Amino acid sequence: MSCSDNKIVKGLLLLLYLFLFTSLMVTSAQTVSVTNPPPRPYPERLKWWAEARFGIFIHWGPVSITGKEISWSRANTNPKCPNKGQIPAQEYDSLYKVFNPYKFNPENWIGLIKASGAKYFVLTAKHCDGFLLWHSKVSDYNISNTPFRKDVCYELSKTARENDIRVGWYFSPMDWRDPDFRTERNNFFIKRMQGELRELLTNYGRIDLLWFDWDGGEPLYEQAATYELVKELQPQVIINNRLDLAPGDNDGLIKSKFADYYTPEQRVNAYDDQTPWESCMTTSARGQWSWGGFDDGVKSFETCLKMLIRCAGGDGNLLLNIGPMPDGEIDSKQANLLKEMGRWLELYGETIYGTRGGPFKPGYYGISTRKENIVFVHILDWSHDIVLPPIPAKILRSYMPGGGSVRVLQTTNGVEISVKKNHRKPVDTIVALVLDRSALEIPAVDVQSPRALTAGCKATASNVYCNDPQYSAEKAVDNNEETRWATDLGVKSAWLEVDLGKPVSFSRAIIKQAYPELKRIKKFTIEYRENDRWIVCYKGGVMGETENIRFRPVTARFVRLNIVESTDGPTIKEFSLF
Repeated sequence: MSCSDNKIVKGLLLLLYLFLFTSLMVTSAQTVSVTNPPPRPYPERLKWWAEARFGIFIHWGPVSITGKEISWSRANTNPKCPNKGQIPAQEYDSLYKVFNPYKFNPENWIGLIKASGAKYFVLTAKHCDGFLLWHSKVSDYNISNTPFRKDVCYELSKTARENDIRVGWYFSPMDWRDPDFRTERNNFFIKRMQGELRELLTNYGRIDLLWFDWDGGEPLYEQAATYELVKELQPQVIINNRLDLAPGDNDGLIKSKFADYYTPEQRVNAYDDQTPWESCMTTSARGQWSWGGFDDGVKSFETCLKMLIRCAGGDGNLLLNIGPMPDGEIDSKQANLLKEMGRWLELYGETIYGTRGGPFKPGYYGISTRKENIVFVHILDWSHDIVLPPIPAKILRSYMPGGGSVRVLQTTNGVEISVKKNHRKPVDTIVALVLDRSALEIPAVDVQSPRALTAGCKATASNVYCNDPQYSAEKAVDNNEETRWATDLGVKSAWLEVDLGKPVSFSRAIIKQAYPELKRIKKFTIEYRENDRWIVCYKGGVMGETENIRFRPVTARFVRLNIVESTDGPTIKEFSLF
């Protein structure tokens, strides 16, 4: 072989190598894109809902007279149903005879929804107790036979459309009052149920959203025919996932091609940008859906705002519930809370409306949202330095919506964000990162929390709620804010002890309390064991949502959080030492 032939062979081998290398890289890139894809686009029909990000849930009916929970407070008359409420069925079912919400004003309700910044509402047109908030020819157990008489569904839907608010009905397919439900005569119940649904979807113009519920029992609703009826009457309507749910299922399942999104209840869902979801949450301080009386109280603005922000950052919606009073007015505490939400959205709504979650997944720092070529980093916690993972895009510039000075440093190791204390906002400090490409092209990335010395350690507690492992002491040191250590109701003091495995030095603690709006913990201490004695290294008073505590350095193996005084069973999401 000549020298020239040898060069040709080497050249061909080089080309072959480059081809194989390129193919390998392409295959690798394709693998990454499949296993961790960018956000899935929403179907056209769902775009208005996804861009809204915020809706108002309304639980209301004659039961508001009692201040008890809707449906669940009714005594059971059907062994196939789960309710075992304290109100005798005859008494509960007669409440409608004196239900006269004479102060009901649809302009006030819809005006408040609009002032909150929400873009849609969902009214409990029919809850599990079977009472109908519309004029029905199928069932006489409806609003027309009360002293009030007005058709609430008509009044609200008409006013909502006049104000560009989307209309949604909550419809309970189960009816615990109906004696045929889940019996050998269930087919008679089905005809009535579908008749009610036909009225609700025929008589009130365009309905944008239908929210079915479930009770954990058998879903005997002839789902295929029921879905067909819904789509025939309202082809464009958005439907949630609960019509199909059965015993053993959970609210995160979608079992039908006709269901558009799933519905985590009383919790903010984990990050999911592939399947639409909406968390339904209460404003009631004790988690009640319907009006709970003047002593019920409401969650704080900070708590509810963080619900909305965390839902948007997880790529989902928030459906925030209110419970109007029996006279038809909305309690001033709930109303003021919604107005406060609206004032915040007037200033920062661009970071919520029309965004997708990510690319930085929710983590110790807070959450992020994105639209076009901008990432909005919502910093909810300054307990640690803010260092986010690297992303495949160049940050061209940064700014703070609403004003303020921020320093952003992008390196191969990640994105560092610094904001001086006097420029940080009370609840949510927002930093906008302007990229050199679309932010929606970037797959979401995990944000690792700084690992605490307590993470994964052995823990014990003086009390665990119902001795349920789901609420064990270890849940407070598992580095997961979605779990918690909980104690029995009525417990006024408790302790959580952690074995660090060996003596280590620490000078900082971060405590995250569940349900901070209840202000349960009034006094607490952090203690370490030395020579079989517990020594206090920190004393605290009323505990907030997050306690970021510093004290003189301590070296010890055993540490405990000692809750000295609590109004009721304390519960802790995370107890972390650094």
